[in-house]
Amino acid sequence: MTTDSDPGSRRLQIYCRIDVTVTDPAALTNHAAAELCAADIDWAQEEDDLASAGAELRGDLTQALASVADVTRVVDVIPGVEFRGGVCWAETGPPRAPFAPTGGPPRAPFAPTGGPPPTAPDPAQQPSRAPAPVRASTAG
Repeated sequence: MTTDSDPGSRRLQIYCRIDVTVTDPAALTNHAAAELCAADIDWAQEEDDLASAGAELRGDLTQALASVADVTRVVDVIPGVEFRGGVCWAETGPPRAPFAPTGGPPRAPFAPTGGPPPTAPDPAQQPSRAPAPVRASTAG
């Protein structure tokens, strides 16, 4: 594992929007429920139980997709690149204006401090985020 102090490494950011069509809702929701069942969750410590959480996923395509989309795999096959962390969520409907296909990068410049672009949605404000375990960070 490399660190920011390694002289040969550089920390970069990838921004992307992925447009998908759910062609088999039952396959997606069943997969999400199976992943939930397989997850190492201490249900005694949770507000709900496995049955109600599974039913919730089966009833909400957006939440089901968000629970199984694995941002950690985006750079798996790229040599010399190590995943550090990220955020992933799903929304229903057309893309938000800043993420609509334009044929080029967003018009707004990226924040000079290395933060997200000013047009990026605040993940904390997203209405359809999955309660599934987060597998998005390997940084320590």
